[in-house]
Amino acid sequence: MPLKLGRQEDRSAATRRALLDATVTCLAELGYTGTTSAAVAARAGLSRGAQLHHFPTKNDLVVAAVEHLTEVRGAELAAAAAAVPTPRSTRAVLDLLGDHFTSPVFTAALELWVAARTDADLMAAVGPLEQKVGREVHRLTVELLGVDETAPGARELVQATLDLVRGLGLANTITDDRRRREAILDRWALTLDAT
Repeated sequence: MPLKLGRQEDRSAATRRALLDATVTCLAELGYTGTTSAAVAARAGLSRGAQLHHFPTKNDLVVAAVEHLTEVRGAELAAAAAAVPTPRSTRAVLDLLGDHFTSPVFTAALELWVAARTDADLMAAVGPLEQKVGREVHRLTVELLGVDETAPGARELVQATLDLVRGLGLANTITDDRRRREAILDRWALTLDAT
């Protein structure tokens, strides 16, 4: 009997994961408003009943997806950081950051930020996790660029870098801004290397 229970728990975990992955995809592709429980269930290839069993309301689903999205973003960033060739060039690090802030998971996070602005329950879930992601991205950027944050202005340059790539990612949600983004990141790499 315990083996069967384990299989049921595995199936349940797999179903939850499929629903959370589908929620992230729906957020990126359909926006917050278009991310309905029915759309998520369809995207996950599951029945509406299975979706309701795990997440009775859209709010339950979205709040769980916030934490899942945080984990996915962290894992994607860690994998991308591990793939940056050494010695690391400033431009390669900026490419990594630029790719992250134009990825579907960033777009999904952005949808949640906007929705959380006017939804106190969602803000309570999104705010602390976004702060966690922000700290991790900052730490990773410092590490990858080899920045000594005790140097005057170094912390501000790292934050300016993150604000820049985040803004470029935001611009990319409106139109494919790749050429402009590449030119800006080329110039910013030169600026960082000169400091």
